[in-house]
Amino acid sequence: MKKVLPAFLTILTFLCVSAGLLAQTTENNKAFGVSFHGYVKNDFFYDSRQTVDAREGHLLLWPKAPSPDPNGVDINDHGSFNFLAIQTRLSAKITGPDALGAKTSGFFEAEFFGHSDADINGFRLRHAIIKFNWEKAELLTGQFWHPMFTLECYPGTVSFNTGLGFQPFSRNPQIKYSYKIGDIKISATAFSERDFSSRNIAGVASSSYLRNSEMPAFNISANYGKEDKEKGTAFNAGFAANYISILPSLTTSAGFQTNQKVNALSGIVYANAKLSKINFKIAGVYAENGCNMTIPGGFGVLDTLNLTTADVSYIPTRSAIGWIDISSTGKVWQFGVFAGYNKNLGTAKDLKGPFGGLGTNIEHLYRVSPRVNYFAGKVQIGAEIEYTVAAYGDGTYNSKAVPLNAKEVGNLRFILGIYYHF
Repeated sequence: MKKVLPAFLTILTFLCVSAGLLAQTTENNKAFGVSFHGYVKNDFFYDSRQTVDAREGHLLLWPKAPSPDPNGVDINDHGSFNFLAIQTRLSAKITGPDALGAKTSGFFEAEFFGHSDADINGFRLRHAIIKFNWEKAELLTGQFWHPMFTLECYPGTVSFNTGLGFQPFSRNPQIKYSYKIGDIKISATAFSERDFSSRNIAGVASSSYLRNSEMPAFNISANYGKEDKEKGTAFNAGFAANYISILPSLTTSAGFQTNQKVNALSGIVYANAKLSKINFKIAGVYAENGCNMTIPGGFGVLDTLNLTTADVSYIPTRSAIGWIDISSTGKVWQFGVFAGYNKNLGTAKDLKGPFGGLGTNIEHLYRVSPRVNYFAGKVQIGAEIEYTVAAYGDGTYNSKAVPLNAKEVGNLRFILGIYYHF
């Protein structure tokens, strides 16, 4: 009740304020407008194994590593189920008069997913952006998808994880400038971290590592897009390159001040071909220290710079990823399948110290998930079988932090999602 009441009051207050905005007009007779959208969603799922996840299993990452009991029986080889409605979502599109010679708009989106496992059911912010649109340029400010999560090409899974572990997945406060030249859009983004954060060598997540680096992360991207509305076809292809530098600690292990950072460069190339009856998406990802994008990765100690102060230099681990998503485009029935593979490449140079991050004990990861969606008016029913395999090492690693003697463990998830869109 303590969590539900503030959320209810927040929604009620917003609706009242929005009603006031709708009644206002400017001198040039341009009215503010607010339109509400979203959905109520119920998820029902079963896992054949214990998993690495968030929010009581709703956000699935990958299966847990084997954990033998005294008799050698794997404790994590045990299933579980859950019913949840926490993905229920509310969004608002806001329009208003022109400013600075541009058309202005706003957008926000929230859901009951909570900020952490302890806050499950809590009302949390997903997106909150302001946009200025000129004839060829656009300026976006606020919290939105990570620029490596390309809206022109991402998996269409029923599962809330949207290909997580293979597709970069994060939302970040940012400033993004885009410019269109014909069918090509070029964008530059500077961003920070909030709900999806980098991790230190012990695997602890915090936005302070990026903030203490005194420099935001940067991204450049380009997209070519062509659409034929009459035929219902479209084509998009592009790339994005990402640079981030974090300061994982203000002090060395000996207590001395340090300014040694972890620098990481990542990129994605993709293509999305929407034909009259089928939609074909494909992407390749190279990720360094990808844990801030919910991709297995981290960093390690490259060298000791000073024995007295224990100052060290760092180097990121790397991942090579490919995924594909194919789906039909019917108005009533849609069938699809997602498949992805993630290979741990380790570090580019031999390590001379410890390493850590997220899922650095995984040598490779893959997933196959066929799905079907049925649409009837505002109702959508989606069913998916998601098979995810993680290859865990035996606790030993080569000099570049790649797990050795890896053995695969798999989880089979059956998920049913029921939506009511509004």
